[in-house]
Formats: sequence, C-alpha cells, structure tokens
Amino acid sequence: MKRTLKKLLTVLPAVAMTAVSMVLTLAVVVMWLGQAMPWPVAGVVGLGLDGGWLATLAYERRLAAQGDHSAGVTRVGWGFGAVATAVLLAHAVTAPTDTGAWLAVSWLPIAAKALWLVHGLWERTALTRDALDMIAGIQQEARDDAAVARARLRADAATEQTRLLAVTEAGARVARVQAETAAALSTAWEVLNTARTQEATAAALASVTAPVTGVTDGWELPVWGPVQPLPAALEAPALSDADLDRIVGQILTDQTPPPSYRELAGRFRAAGHSASEMRLRASWKRLTAAATFTG
Repeated sequence: MKRTLKKLLTVLPAVAMTAVSMVLTLAVVVMWLGQAMPWPVAGVVGLGLDGGWLATLAYERRLAAQGDHSAGVTRVGWGFGAVATAVLLAHAVTAPTDTGAWLAVSWLPIAAKALWLVHGLWERTALTRDALDMIAGIQQEARDDAAVARARLRADAATEQTRLLAVTEAGARVARVQAETAAALSTAWEVLNTARTQEATAAALASVTAPVTGVTDGWELPVWGPVQPLPAALEAPALSDADLDRIVGQILTDQTPPPSYRELAGRFRAAGHSASEMRLRASWKRLTAAATFTG
C-alpha cells in the first residue's frame, strides 16, 4: 500500500503537468492557425502534436515497464517537449496582452518531461518491502553492535580506572606505613644512640644489658641500615660448633684489639660463612670469655 502511494506521488504530478501542457499547446496552435484556416483543421494540427508527444511518452513508459530503454525514443520525446515549449514561448513573445502569464506557463512541457524522468528514476531504484525490511534490520543490527561496543569500552575503561585507583591508594597507604615505621625506628635508634653516648646513662644501660648479653666492656646498637642479600651464605652448609669456633677464633686473633661482636659478625658473613645469630653470638661469648679468663 505504501509503495503504491509513493508511486502515485511521483506519477500524478507528471500526468497533471503533461495534461496541462497538452491543453495549452492545443489552445495556442488553434489560436495561431485559426486565423489562416478553419479552426477544426487547426485543432487537428494541435491534436497531432499532442498525440505524437503522448504516443512517444506511452512507448517510452512501456519500455521502462519491461526494463528496457531506447535512446531514440527518449530523444523524440524530448523533441516533442521542446517543440511544445517553443510554441508557448513564441506565443508569449508575440501576444499583445498577457505576455507575462504566457511566459509563466511556457516551461510546463519541459517540466512535465522532467517529472517523467524523475518517476522513471524512482521506478528503477524502488525496492520491495522485504528488501527494505532487510536493509532496516541490517542497519539496526549495525547500530546495536556499535552501541554494545561503545558500552563495553566504557565499562572496561571504568573498570581499569577503578583498579588503578585502588592500586594507587593501596600503594599510598603502604608508603605512608613504611614512612611512619621508618620514622619511628629512626627516632628509637637516635634515642638509643644518644643514651649510649651519654655518660650518665651508659653505666646504667651496661648494668642492664650485662646480665642479658654477657658483655661487660660495652654494648653495641643493632645494625640500622640496608641489608644486602648474600645468596652464597644462605646456600652454604651449616657449620658445626667446632668449625664455628675455629672461624670466630681466627677472626678474633687477626685483629688487635679483638673486634666487637658487630664487626666480627660483619667479617664472618662477608667471608661467605653462614650461621644463626644465636650460634654466632654464643661462639663469640665462649671465645672472648676464654680469652679473658686465660689473660
């Protein structure tokens, strides 16, 4: 129904303009030739002109309905339209009155031919309802796919933004905790170092640490600073007590005066040996006690 309606919308203006053009052409021919011959004869001449144009148009439409086309028939049709236009223009120029009105309608034959051309183009490009529905479905599917792709990209971007924000916040929290811990340890180490260097508290700290560590000639602060990994030391086999005492004794005898425990531990581990802190300190205590007792 809609296709028929669209067809009527393109063909009716062409039919109406063609009819008006034929009537005007017939009227002008009768007025011109009616002065030189009987008006029935002039009417036959005008009808012959209109009839030739109409016949050419009908033949052209028949070819178009068959899917065919003839350039010769098309040229003849345009020729009849040009003749009808020329007749109207000549009458408009030579008419003593209403020149403007005749000029205004002189273009109707050419316009009618152009409308038939438009109608022919519409017929060659018209599609069935099934084809139009299929095209609409394809376009809708493409729009749906594009919308889903855009939504997926927006969701992925939002997820990635949330993940990066969470990772950034977690990293910031870890950095703050590490900074606070480092500040607290640094402050505690400074307090211990100040207490160790002050004469008023050194004796008291020595009296407190001597029963625990067994060191009477002084005590050392724990190591504060970066620790370098020693893979060779970690992979080395465990030393026996005799071997541990031998190595510790060698380190003690190589330096005069004997090194402190912290210096000894550093040289012991730098040499690639491995022992727990408790065993190393016990060996150091045994050898320094034996040396003190022997001396």
